[in-house]
Amino acid sequence: MKKKIAILPGDGIGPEVMTQAINVLDSIAQKFGHEFIYTHALVGGAAYDKYKEHLPQATIDICNDADAILFGSVGGPVNAQQEAKWANCEAKSILALRKAFNFNINLRKTEIYPELAALSPLKPDLVKNGLNIVVFRELLGDIYFGEHYLGEKDGMRFASDIAEYNEEQIKSITHQAFKTALTRSKNLVSVDKANVLATSKLWRQIVAEVAKEYPEVKYQDMLVDNCAMQIIRNPSQFDVILTSNLFGDILSDELSVLSGSLGMMPSASFSSSGFALYEPAGGSAPDIAGKDIANPIAQILSAGMMLAYSFAMHEEARAIEQAVKNTIINGYRTSDLALGVGNEKVVGTEEFTKQVIKAIEHRFPPARE
Repeated sequence: MKKKIAILPGDGIGPEVMTQAINVLDSIAQKFGHEFIYTHALVGGAAYDKYKEHLPQATIDICNDADAILFGSVGGPVNAQQEAKWANCEAKSILALRKAFNFNINLRKTEIYPELAALSPLKPDLVKNGLNIVVFRELLGDIYFGEHYLGEKDGMRFASDIAEYNEEQIKSITHQAFKTALTRSKNLVSVDKANVLATSKLWRQIVAEVAKEYPEVKYQDMLVDNCAMQIIRNPSQFDVILTSNLFGDILSDELSVLSGSLGMMPSASFSSSGFALYEPAGGSAPDIAGKDIANPIAQILSAGMMLAYSFAMHEEARAIEQAVKNTIINGYRTSDLALGVGNEKVVGTEEFTKQVIKAIEHRFPPARE
């Protein structure tokens, strides 16, 4: 099978972890007889250097011609945010891409491997068997996209932010979340604040209506403040979480801490047509760029998600996931995952990826002549 992939490495560690993800994809292509055609494009500070803008039309055109987008990360040093190259870089890059392609659904995975449970800030007994949670976050509605006002009213400083949703926005992501729940443990929790917010009341109404089409899925509503508490108290009760833009932003970041490293979390953003962008959940980490110490797992797993969700290459995606797990089981760690115990082998970005590829090749050895 031939697929065209738009490659947007971005800034900081983006280019080096992207290189490793491509190496893994090349291994998969060889083992399964696929052809992946990569077209690189600039985004973020890297694009600003050439185009004086963070998301040039040339990049949008390349994405339009692709079957999927594999995104790295954007942004510069904290002490350089006032520079034009870095000012509002993320908003003008990844948020602009979401708007340009109408990416209305974000899927973010949190997985804790039992071998890395000690990295989690939670009590060991809560994560000793690992953890695997998927969050569906709506991307184009809510308070982020409503009217914003900062000024004066009645002689006092005043601000307002308007949250808005319509039923189609809610239906679209709800169907996707329930479909995913069917492929997992058939357990879905919808998170809102329906005891206070009108948008949440509508959210709960629509989710309940859609739920009737998926009777196999065990579904419950949960208030967001309770959900935030339950994630810390008993995270294993969750499998698929469905929620709005603001709550999803907060809860997915809370979940990201549980694994002990942002370098572990892949994510995907989908449009209603099914076109998607895949990216690691962590940032560009410019302070460690070019040192061969960045954790490539989230970028590699994002590529695996692309195979599953955009290309229906489910066996190939499972091969990547299992290879990452096997590499961890065999004791290989990037420095952010090292505990200093047992049979750990602390390696760099490139060597960790080589071990992932070796695990793929071990599972799918070359055919004999």
